[in-house]
Amino acid sequence: MPKYHIAYLPGDGIGNDVMDAAKIVLDAIDLDAEYIHGDIGWEFWKTEGNPLPDRTVELLKETNCCLFGAITSKSNEDAEKELIPELRNKGIVYSGAIVTLRQELNLHTNMRYCKAYPGNPLNYRDDIDLVVFRENTEGLYAGVEFRPPSKEVFNALMTHKNMKKFEKISLDDIAVSCRIFTRNACQNIIRQAFEYAKKHNRGSVTLVEKPNVIRETSGMMVQEARRMAMEYPNIELWETNVDAMCMWLVKNPQDYDVLVSSNMFGDIISDLAAQLVGGLGFVASQNIGDNYAVFEPIHGSAPKYAGQYKVNPIAMILSVKLMLDWLGEKQYAKNLDQAVASVIKERKITTYDLGGTNTSLEMAETIVKKYEEL
Repeated sequence: MPKYHIAYLPGDGIGNDVMDAAKIVLDAIDLDAEYIHGDIGWEFWKTEGNPLPDRTVELLKETNCCLFGAITSKSNEDAEKELIPELRNKGIVYSGAIVTLRQELNLHTNMRYCKAYPGNPLNYRDDIDLVVFRENTEGLYAGVEFRPPSKEVFNALMTHKNMKKFEKISLDDIAVSCRIFTRNACQNIIRQAFEYAKKHNRGSVTLVEKPNVIRETSGMMVQEARRMAMEYPNIELWETNVDAMCMWLVKNPQDYDVLVSSNMFGDIISDLAAQLVGGLGFVASQNIGDNYAVFEPIHGSAPKYAGQYKVNPIAMILSVKLMLDWLGEKQYAKNLDQAVASVIKERKITTYDLGGTNTSLEMAETIVKKYEEL
């Protein structure tokens, strides 16, 4: 019986392309694992009214971890139009599959690694090495929204003094998205950031929020970070507003080690950080729960490139590296990282984003050759 049972969910668009590249790498590594395909994505929304079928959730519960490609997501209005006729006007509401997946499996911690590999012509600087910790199940991504809000919801909101300006507006003209934080989730993501900094000898943890405006939710994050920082006297706690952080990341990205933030702000700053190290084609992430993890590139499904095998698969291959590391296969992970770094530095094989014409699969095959030389 294989040591590991690993689910793989290609998803939509280029998710299939980069997953095929990842399979080339996995075959070469020859990990003692069984890989089990799972259904996820836009086609299942259109035909079943659920982009994350229940059978896939059950499959994941029988595996050790999961590799995920990319998924298409659209507005509720556009999603409704693409349902097969039999499912329209049934009150089915679209819910993002990857967000649902994180919540179903309580994958509370998202880590995104933004590291500049020397030789990448798209690097802003070669000395950037950031890790972004993003709370993964709460905040605006919790999906607690109303359009229009019910009278009960609206009346409850009207008890707040700042709601006076909305009292004469029709409910049909109001949309509400709730930003909900819990103390436990704030403590968890901040603890993870400090523990990572401690383990990897990082000198600082920067909390990225907006407490001067979003006083209660961001305020709770700041309060918990200050309390927790006292347990880590050798690690500096820096605090910055999310808008200022975007400026400082562009100006002095090498000054930062570990960033920690809530769901929405973490998503924004990690995409910015990704561009500093070459773009979304170079950044992998992991969604971690207490007993399960999902590994994925942070890019989207890019439907216009689907099936062309022209996109950069390095983010997906680095997601494999993160999975190997999480499984405890440290040497496999280290060698794969070195192979990726070598291919980037040599610049003999380059995909379109790097100004070249090589395919996703050719990039994967070249990385495998470097891996086998180690």
